[in-house]
Amino acid sequence: MALVVQKFGGSSVRDAERVRNVAQIVTDTYKAGNSVVVVVSAQGDTTDDLIEKAAELNPNASKREMDMLLSSGEQQSCALLAMTIEAMGYPAISLTGWQAGFFTTSNYSNARIHRVDTERLQAELDRRSIVVVAGFQGLNKFDDITTLGRGGSDTSAVALAASLHADTCQIYTDVDGVYTADPRKVKNAKKLDEISFDEMLELATLGAQVLHNRSVEMAKKFGVQIEVLSSLSRVPGTIVKEDVKMEKMLIKGVAKDEHVVRITVDGVADQPGTAFKIFSLLSNHKINVDIILQTPPKDGFQAISFTISDDQKDEALAVLERHGHRYPGAKIYSEDDIAKVSIVGAGMQSNPGVAADMFAALGDAGVNIKMISTSEIKISVIIDRADADRAVSAIHGAFYD
Repeated sequence: MALVVQKFGGSSVRDAERVRNVAQIVTDTYKAGNSVVVVVSAQGDTTDDLIEKAAELNPNASKREMDMLLSSGEQQSCALLAMTIEAMGYPAISLTGWQAGFFTTSNYSNARIHRVDTERLQAELDRRSIVVVAGFQGLNKFDDITTLGRGGSDTSAVALAASLHADTCQIYTDVDGVYTADPRKVKNAKKLDEISFDEMLELATLGAQVLHNRSVEMAKKFGVQIEVLSSLSRVPGTIVKEDVKMEKMLIKGVAKDEHVVRITVDGVADQPGTAFKIFSLLSNHKINVDIILQTPPKDGFQAISFTISDDQKDEALAVLERHGHRYPGAKIYSEDDIAKVSIVGAGMQSNPGVAADMFAALGDAGVNIKMISTSEIKISVIIDRADADRAVSAIHGAFYD
């Protein structure tokens, strides 16, 4: 008998028909003799709807109160799924994140998991119950509800799999695996049988919306093998694991992230410590910086540009403006209509010319590059958002057609 952790996203439980479909998948796994823990996200657009409701009443609501509100979406889903499983004649119990033992930091709206106390979970499993857990949430040291950020239910599932020493962790989505590009946008995208943790982590971080990057990071740390598969078709998915078979693919995928903003601090002094003054501020406010570009100095001054997630834009600008005395006379402005397009693949480490091929594809497609960032297994470029889909198709065609 195996212990299986299964996670279902919002599209998989968006209405009654989909909930019944998920209940069938769960009970089929249970009938096969397995112990089952299920993690669910909020139904469909529930989270977005709750955000809109909050904005109607208080556009500047505190992150604490937003966590209190948004956590209710997952609680609805897990209760409805447990009810459906019960109606099918199987024992089930729904648990909130804190009932399931999730204890987190106090960083509201983007908390980190400190630990998972599995005592309650194990007791329910010993009673042969199917345990349905509300993803994306936990409890901090003040007994306040916290949420884990965008895509946090994936992280909840991997954390449970690691804590319970589960035999497998299955992440069900609306696509049947990890593809070389978004199959809804690139018609000849290919499904991968397997992908390494490092490659998947890069793709997830760079905008591929199949898995939350923190879930992959945790899976790698604790050795949790993940299978990404569809809740709508019973076909094998993509295995995410440490070691994969050697393949001929130079790159494993092309990712696009349109939730990017570029901020420029123009007219800062060309002297030691200038960059520290800027980026230490952002770090102290837990603002993650991605690509950085510093222009050559002119007349003793220079410009520093960097990219961040668009949901941190307002906070970043406010912090920089508030501390403008650190770089007197500098102008601070942002650019929203950009996107980040990236390629990822361990194969590029030993194959020269990958960057040239990528840039050639973009040039042939008439796409202008604003910024470039590279590492051993990825190359990212910042371009105009209007060019993003065309850029992905051009790059994918260059490497796969």
